[in-house]
Amino acid sequence: MEHSSYRFTHALTRTPSESVAEGLRAGSGQDPDPQKFADDHNSYNAALQATGAEVIVAPPLEDFPDSVFVEDPALCLMGKAIILRPGAESRFGERDAARQVLTEVMGAENIIELPEGGIVDGGDILVTETEVLVGLSARTDNAGVELLRPIVEEMGLTLRILQTPEHILHFKTGCALLDDQTIFAVQDLSGCFEGYEVITCPAGEEPAANLIRFNDKVFCAAGFPETKKLLIGAGYDVQTLSVSEAAKIDGGLSCMSLRFSVGS
Repeated sequence: MEHSSYRFTHALTRTPSESVAEGLRAGSGQDPDPQKFADDHNSYNAALQATGAEVIVAPPLEDFPDSVFVEDPALCLMGKAIILRPGAESRFGERDAARQVLTEVMGAENIIELPEGGIVDGGDILVTETEVLVGLSARTDNAGVELLRPIVEEMGLTLRILQTPEHILHFKTGCALLDDQTIFAVQDLSGCFEGYEVITCPAGEEPAANLIRFNDKVFCAAGFPETKKLLIGAGYDVQTLSVSEAAKIDGGLSCMSLRFSVGS
């Protein structure tokens, strides 16, 4: 299957559960507003669908408050899904739900299990046209990445290990792919991307670095005017989306979908 790192036929999302405020988070701030979160999630789904993709909205999982962040339990590459081993024990059961939906869409023959022996969160993986960049973090360790390496290399992609600074939850909290050769990144990560053009996130707008390129659109969190201006000036078709409620539980745009292609 031809590989593209930002053109997709499908996205998988999962409706926020009523238990979402009970999920993992770094601080003890305000809880998300359930109705506002649901509205934001609906707008997110509609925006992805408007690019021409099919959006599969899975039902909520009340036993797994973090399950709206559907990106973490799996990695989709070249028509296959790798079921990962999340770094937070409370999220491990999310794998079964991800496997079930992805099997229905992709077929059982295209599901790969990451072997036991390490941990990897999807939020620590940035896929480009030629390589898979994995940031070690509290949720992803070297043992897990080395188990992932042969799976990725068998698909013809290179895997490169990087280090996520301690104050950044996931590698992709601070960086995102914009096109074949361009990465958007916070200042603390801007030195990680040898071989790429890097657009540095404006100081003070670091949460905006968790954006997604999805087909012809760049989706960026609302409320970061300098980032929007910078990206439009660089020639991207930018649409802002509210992620105010997801941000209260350390989430962002990339976390809330698994993006992939099915077919030739």
